[in-house]
Formats: sequence, structure tokens, C-alpha cells
Amino acid sequence: MGTLQGKTVLITSGGTLEKWDRVRGHTNLSKGTMGCYLAEAALAVGANVVYMHGYFAQLPVNHEQMKLIKFEGIEDLGEKVRHAVQQEHVDIVIMAAAGSDWVIDKVYDQSGNLMEEAGKMPSDEPPIIHFKKAPKVLGQIKGWQPNVTLVGFKLEATDDEEFLLARARLRMETAHAQMMVANSSQSLYGGDEPHWIVPADGQPMKVMGKQKTAEALMRYLQHL
Repeated sequence: MGTLQGKTVLITSGGTLEKWDRVRGHTNLSKGTMGCYLAEAALAVGANVVYMHGYFAQLPVNHEQMKLIKFEGIEDLGEKVRHAVQQEHVDIVIMAAAGSDWVIDKVYDQSGNLMEEAGKMPSDEPPIIHFKKAPKVLGQIKGWQPNVTLVGFKLEATDDEEFLLARARLRMETAHAQMMVANSSQSLYGGDEPHWIVPADGQPMKVMGKQKTAEALMRYLQHL
């Protein structure tokens, strides 16, 4: 019997898909591998798992034993997380999804005319796309549900461990999270890269590989 027995753990996984029209959009390289490991690790210690996954994300091996919720863009992800933490009994939120930093603001043709929403952009000339800053879902969760235990992820394109940990701590403070997992963007290309579990209290722990990181994180959460 795991000590998360009876707890509900919401895990977000994969990349967001920001649509330009009904057939095109931008996303990122996240495949949901870490989310799958987290979901399996949570299930193994007795938790009820809600797996909220992106459009192209992998599903865990034992996904039949989990509640699955699909999201598309970052705004859709935020709305579904908000609904889950406010309307359902969620004890722990692990935000492993790789959210977009930018969403579509306006689209113009080459003559500078605003293109209204359509089924498909014309393919004979490239559109001019204006982006706007995407909302940061992690920073809103405690406002939606102050009692939830919150774990965030911070990815940086750096090999500087000190810088990475500092960025993770800053994000943890601004989001009022209990814990962050920090990793380099190099982890997008393999499963054995180092990750740092950074608790609000205590020293960070370096773990090699996504699966071991997921299992170590669950051990931490069992003792919170």
C-alpha cells in the first residue's frame, strides 16, 4: 500500500498546440515521456491519477487505470486545470506539460490586411503572424486552489547548474509551489539526462534520467 493511497494526483504532460487555423499551428518537442513516467510512478504508490495530456503526447502503459483529459493550447490547458482543482478533489498537481510561451494574436496577409478566422490559411503566400505572451498556468494554480500541493517543472537551455537551480527557485517562489523539477533542454533528446528535484525546504537532489526522477519525486511527495 503506497502512502499516496486515496490521493488524487493531476499530471499534465506533453506540449501545447497553438493553432494558427484549423490545420496549422505551432508546438514543441515534448512527447510526454516524463508525464508517462510520473503517471506510472503515482499509480504504483496507490494514487488516483488524472493524466491531462497534449494533442501529440504519449499515453502511459496503464492509462486504462487513469482518468484521461486531452488539451490543445495553453489557454485550454489552463481552463482544464482550473476546472479540475476547483470542481474535483485534487490533492497534488504536477505540471510537467511544456506550455507555449507565445500564442497567436493577429494574422495578416502580405498586404497588411487582417485575416479573419478561416478554415485554412491560403497556401500561395506566407501569412504575417503577430504573437502575444502566453499565460503562465503554474502561477495561477494556487489562486484557484490554495490547498493543493503544487509541483512545477523548469526547463532552461543551459548547462550551468547554478543558473538552472536559481531559475527553478525563482519560479517556485512566484508560483508558491512546494517543489520544482529543473532540467536542461538537452533532456528533450534523451531519457538519461540529469534532473534536479528542488524542494521549497531543503537541498536539491540530482537524479539521472526521467524514470528515476519520477520515482524519486513520488518518494518526496509521500512524505510531505
